[in-house]
Amino acid sequence: MPHAHIFEPGLPVAADARYVPDYAATLGDYLGVLDAHSMSHGVLVQPSFLGTDNSYLLEALARHPERLRGVIVVDDYKLERELSEERVRHLDAAGVRGVRLNLLGKPLPQISGASWQLVGRIMQRHGWHLEIQASAQQWVTLGPALVQWPALLVIDHLRLPDAAVPEGRAAVLQLAVRDSAWVKVSGCYRSTLEGASSMVAELLAAGAGERMVFGSDWPFTRHEDNDFGQLKAWDREAVGADHFQQLFSDNASRLFALS
Repeated sequence: MPHAHIFEPGLPVAADARYVPDYAATLGDYLGVLDAHSMSHGVLVQPSFLGTDNSYLLEALARHPERLRGVIVVDDYKLERELSEERVRHLDAAGVRGVRLNLLGKPLPQISGASWQLVGRIMQRHGWHLEIQASAQQWVTLGPALVQWPALLVIDHLRLPDAAVPEGRAAVLQLAVRDSAWVKVSGCYRSTLEGASSMVAELLAAGAGERMVFGSDWPFTRHEDNDFGQLKAWDREAVGADHFQQLFSDNASRLFALS
């Protein structure tokens, strides 16, 4: 189940956190969800409100190294240190497979700059990906730099479709047809169901089905009324039964090196 978050009250939070949940979503809770849905593996993504302190996530990976993989958040100002060859090798052995950028409401990083290009090549050597959550206009601005990104790219939450910015759709589709680009079919409730369904259809028509993965976004922070089973059913309907198993299991196994 790619893309889930774990946390509990009392953990250090980022100074610029837009929100902080007042409840716990623990590793035990998450494993219970996996078991309830007969899922052998899962992927933990560092929640934005915990900032760059990935220790809680890394501890969870250490407890279940065969079952879990992780995606971390790093400090843009300490990039070359946090993603040095030695550090990435260490984190890779711990089960980390990517780096997340949640850019909503934030300035855009200099992806084409020397530091990002350096760590991008390191990430490429280890099969890591850069996962990006961004708004429609941000995708337009980032597009040219991401075309040149050396490592794998994961477009988070179906790019958060926004009908008011059609240029964002075009920019993402241009990226999504590349062999190095993947798309998470997740967070449909963070845009509109109509927009998310339309984006899925366009991605499939563009031939991106082999690089699309299901993501639960559990525990659906700020949208906690959602249900895993219902989201799974929505995904099945959106992609079609023939593609669902591929998105739900096969593709994720390739992207995250799950076994």
